[in-house]
Amino acid sequence: MRRSKTQEARVELKYCEHCGGLWVREAGAGVYCANCEPKVADLPVPKKRAGRALLPQRETSAANEIRSDIREEVLDLEAVGVA
Repeated sequence: MRRSKTQEARVELKYCEHCGGLWVREAGAGVYCANCEPKVADLPVPKKRAGRALLPQRETSAANEIRSDIREEVLDLEAVGVA
């Protein structure tokens, strides 16, 4: 038997990170489809890597009420001589 040489390529099903379309790419190739790659190449390079987003926090009145209740209980226990 004679073996014939075949060309094989690994491919992956991938979604374009710009438009969201599905396409097949060679393993390890780019993350954008052929239509979006030129568009993305024209975008400016970000100056700074985005960090973790933190939401502003503010104490609520409920949290303040709980803290004042705890303080009152501690004061009551100190008055009795437990704490």
